[in-house]
Amino acid sequence: TTIISYIHVTMKALIVVAAVVLLGCASALQHPAATHKFPTRRSILSLPPKAVIAAATGASSATIISPSTANAAKPNGLILDKSSESGLKWADAKQGTGQPLKPGMVASIDYSMASTVGRQPQIYTTKDKGVPYRWTLGDGSTIAGIELAILGSSGDDNSIPPMLPGGIRRVIIPANLGYQSILNEKDPKCIEGKDIGPIPPKNNSDGGYQRWYQFYCNPRIPYQPDIVLDIKLYGKR
Repeated sequence: TTIISYIHVTMKALIVVAAVVLLGCASALQHPAATHKFPTRRSILSLPPKAVIAAATGASSATIISPSTANAAKPNGLILDKSSESGLKWADAKQGTGQPLKPGMVASIDYSMASTVGRQPQIYTTKDKGVPYRWTLGDGSTIAGIELAILGSSGDDNSIPPMLPGGIRRVIIPANLGYQSILNEKDPKCIEGKDIGPIPPKNNSDGGYQRWYQFYCNPRIPYQPDIVLDIKLYGKR
């Protein structure tokens, strides 16, 4: 009887220990240690393509996430979870200063463009090219998603604040605010200056134009994936 009682007590003790271990594992899974870093002063235009796409498609909550949150994309990821009624998502990596631009003014930006699909999501960047993209706001030459990101919007609960000179903003642009209008043209040219921009230079050797064409000006592929853009807005130049 004594031996049987001892066995019962030992088994109960082992069950209690196992339960404590399992609870500890569950807690660790629910609250992993935060190991990522928040975006540094280094321009997000220099982030690798995979980091751009991971950050863009991993969004799920409401503002730029603080360093203590563990689900930000790595490295230096931004959570793009602010969304307007238009469908544009955005997050600011750097706030600019000065006055916002208005329709009719000339805008000058550097941008890095990527797609949310494909084995090579990175498409093209003006960074380090020495030739920013320039146009007059509201002249119809540039996709609506970029103008909306710069000018901002108002009138709904999720209004977009305008960018200020020197600011850097990452946006996810849905097809209806991107290049979808090109496919509605009878004879699209798919060349910068002939169709709505920005369009990578056709004679560039980095393959950016070919990647852009495949996703956004290919009549055999009517579906256009979302565009991921990192935009740096300049002041008067």
